[in-house]
Amino acid sequence: MTAPEPDGIVWHTSSYSNGEAACVEVAPAPDRVLVRDSKDPDGPGLTVTPDAWRAFLAIVTR
Repeated sequence: MTAPEPDGIVWHTSSYSNGEAACVEVAPAPDRVLVRDSKDPDGPGLTVTPDAWRAFLAIVTR
């Protein structure tokens, strides 16, 4: 599932999401990765570097 935004950012929800908006959404950008709570898309979010995101994924997908 994706949700485009006016600035070209496209949010992606995990395919593991149970369909009840109980997941995080991720939007890759050229110099950063944006992360937000799918239950509160207008709430606070995280911005991390692509390297930090890759390191996180390497740990959680083991």
